[in-house]
Amino acid sequence: VQLQASGGGLVQAGDSLKLSCVASGDSYRVNVVGWFRQAPGKEREFVAAISWRGISTLVADSVKGRFTISKDFAKNTVYLQMNSLKTEDTAVYFCANKGTPGWSVAVVKRSSVYDHWGQGTQVTVSS
Repeated sequence: VQLQASGGGLVQAGDSLKLSCVASGDSYRVNVVGWFRQAPGKEREFVAAISWRGISTLVADSVKGRFTISKDFAKNTVYLQMNSLKTEDTAVYFCANKGTPGWSVAVVKRSSVYDHWGQGTQVTVSS
């Protein structure tokens, strides 16, 4: 499975961005797609996840109410809609695929369970 993330950019606080993650390759191995972010000098942080074949979604408390995760099955694409962006949202955003089936809130937050990672897209929010 290959993942291609895009949609990042430089925006002002309060603006919106929509990130895309396109999956290609062995689609049967796409099970949970997650978004993580990493700011300079900080650890990688869970942002959101979505079950590829189910209806489960999870959004981190830090972005709840501002970020929404969705998918377009026909386009093999997962989106991260980011509204009301803050300067603390500045980071490189990565999408990742958990190749093993199963959904658990505790598990999908852990970056270690994801098998395939995209290259990341930079989001910079200025004040």
